[in-house]
Amino acid sequence: MTAPRIVAYSSPELLAAATAARLVTRLVDAQAARGTAAVVLTGGRTGVAVLEQLRAAPARDAVDWSRVDVYWGDERFLPAGDPDRNETQARAALLDHVPVVPARVFAMAPFDGVYGDDPEAAAEAYAALLSAAARPEDHYPVPAFDVCLLGVGEEGHTASIFPDSPAVYETERSVVAVRDCPKAPPVRISLTLPAIRRSAEVWLMTTGECKAAAVAMALGGAGEIALPAAGARGQRRTLWLLDKAAAAKASAMPSPPQA
Repeated sequence: MTAPRIVAYSSPELLAAATAARLVTRLVDAQAARGTAAVVLTGGRTGVAVLEQLRAAPARDAVDWSRVDVYWGDERFLPAGDPDRNETQARAALLDHVPVVPARVFAMAPFDGVYGDDPEAAAEAYAALLSAAARPEDHYPVPAFDVCLLGVGEEGHTASIFPDSPAVYETERSVVAVRDCPKAPPVRISLTLPAIRRSAEVWLMTTGECKAAAVAMALGGAGEIALPAAGARGQRRTLWLLDKAAAAKASAMPSPPQA
């Protein structure tokens, strides 16, 4: 696993625009190397803002969207099309505006889908989907994602892995159902930390003064049980993409590059 690197921006808007540009470069490089690219999307204000910036950027057309595989790190277990689903937000922000191939967009099942109101069955199905996409050289039953985008909560959760929850203790499964979440909605589906850590790059994005304490704790050596975001690491790179307010309490860390 890689040591985290901080990139701090002066505003949330600049963070979103710069991350969108960074994502274009990463996807283009992956396609140049092997023909395809795989990205894991996240929800939340910052995650959606990045996708909106990407949609508006002329450079988005440098990506061959027909050769991008799209996954999600977690999903709210709500009916299809619900405005609070990460899939719904991602489609409105970007996916409905670029020529992705529907068969390469791998959404997690909704509450009213083929698995009904059974989040465990939906999680098992997503794990099976990931396993089928993995190659022998991936050495784990998920594909080697090029970039995994993640948010960070005020208490340090990432994806839908909350502090001291059953999901944060999971070491074998790649996808789990999450019940009794402290944030609404209470039922979700999430990649686990072992699955996230198979990504070539993990980018944790967050903004605001309310996130500063969690950021400082994660970068200061907190354990992943108490602060799951601390356990989200990439194989080749781990980036914490922050605005100035979220980075404020991480000043004791090695000098973060400013952008």
